[in-house]
Amino acid sequence: MYENIKLEKSLYSIMGKTFTQALAELDPDRNYENTELKGLDAFERQLKRFDIHVSGVGSDRVEKFFISADSAVLFPEFVRRTIKKGMDDASVTGAVCAAVSYTDSADYRGLTVVKTGSSSEVTEGSEMPVTRIRLASEAKQLKKIARKLSCSYETVKKQRLDSFAVILRNLGASIAREVNYLCMTELTNGVAPMELSSNSITYADLAKFWSSMKSCDMNTMVCAPAVMAHILALDEMKFCVGDYMSGGTVKTPYGVTLVKSNQVSPEVVVGIDSSCAAEMFFGTDVIVDFDKLISSQCDEIACSVTVGFSRLMEDAVKLLKTGVLV
Repeated sequence: MYENIKLEKSLYSIMGKTFTQALAELDPDRNYENTELKGLDAFERQLKRFDIHVSGVGSDRVEKFFISADSAVLFPEFVRRTIKKGMDDASVTGAVCAAVSYTDSADYRGLTVVKTGSSSEVTEGSEMPVTRIRLASEAKQLKKIARKLSCSYETVKKQRLDSFAVILRNLGASIAREVNYLCMTELTNGVAPMELSSNSITYADLAKFWSSMKSCDMNTMVCAPAVMAHILALDEMKFCVGDYMSGGTVKTPYGVTLVKSNQVSPEVVVGIDSSCAAEMFFGTDVIVDFDKLISSQCDEIACSVTVGFSRLMEDAVKLLKTGVLV
């Protein structure tokens, strides 16, 4: 049972596994079916074991992790998870990437898809339309994106965990914004933007832009905050804003989800078919320096992630100029 697991920092060093995955091999989730612990993962069961509350009114102080050598081993995973939560909340990649892959290499070669032929209807003796899948012409290097939080254990040990988590999530959000920029740069590289019919975006421009994909289906538009505010102010969008109040997302009347991102140039709107536009490559998941965190001898928290992006289908990404909004 989870109360008897020996926690060691070597659980962070198992190749290809996160701390929680390594811990779950020692304490499988299946052992807790039909118990009050169902729904908790292996890490969360260890928090319960040591009575560590990481959120809410009864949130403990950071020093609660260091009541024993075993419980101290949990602290880096708390830090990593909280940073990753901040990354996930600020990331646009979930709205634009069709696939996520992992590699143990320092670079990667994505796939490219090219379609030839205008119809799938083939008359006898004629040539069939072809979809060609090839490796990208050149390998791309994965990018390491990192940030350090300068803080000694003595500084934070008396802080409530839910308050400390706010800072960690903000750290994760900063990393995510750099990942967003890398993603949008890679997807839009070499794409020629469509022109507007007038000096600023109209609803007719958006509708024409939406219909511009020939072999794909635009279901997402990513735009800078000022551009999104302009779009939402269009008369045709006034009934859609209420959807944001109820569900947290805004969709155009024809079903395209609007995504706000400061990492997109205000000069363009990026239209995407998220089902086939891009593949995201991870060289590493979120990494923190576990050794110093366990020993509480740290004066900084270093976090990094190694990522890259590949555009899969050319027609799955379009750009629209924004005119006077620049």
